[in-house]
Parts: sequence; C-alpha cells; structure tokens
Amino acid sequence: MHVISYRRLREYSETHADCCDTLDNWFKVAQKADWSSLIEVQAVFPTAEAVGNFTVFNIKGNKYRLIVSIDYERQVIYIKYVFTHAEYDKEQWKNDPYF
Repeated sequence: MHVISYRRLREYSETHADCCDTLDNWFKVAQKADWSSLIEVQAVFPTAEAVGNFTVFNIKGNKYRLIVSIDYERQVIYIKYVFTHAEYDKEQWKNDPYF
C-alpha cells in the first residue's frame, strides 16, 4: 500500500510523543500490506473498523484514533485524521464531505 502522507503522522507525533512508536509501526505495516478488503485489514489490526467511508484504527490501546481512507483497488491509504479518543468522540470529523 502507498500511504499518503507520513508527514501527518510525524507532525502529530511531535505534539503527542507517546504515540510516536505506535504510529511508526502502523505505518511500516500498512506500507508493506497488500489489502483488498477490511477483513484483510482486521486480520492484522483486529480493532480496525469501518465508520462511514473511512477506516478507523485504535492506536496505543485506544488512547488515539487514526482515521484513514483506503482505496483497495489502487492500493492507496490516505491519512485523514489522528485524534485523541476524546477528540474523536466529539464527531466533528464526521462533517467531512467524504464521510
């Protein structure tokens, strides 16, 4: 999978250093993946779930949420948001036109 963009993860890690290693590990796994469905994603990340048109990953024991859009046909992952769990629960991100 081609992950766009690592920069978003790196920038988030600058202000939330405790999730840096976990986000780096997620990136490394996702970049090497060849997923064709959510079922295949869940084989590697069992807590991943579909929410609207996005896939949501629990990061660092559910302290953070990584929200991505996966184009399985093109093998591309678009990183949309990284939130704390509390920020995620506010659901403001669901106003995204692609939701």
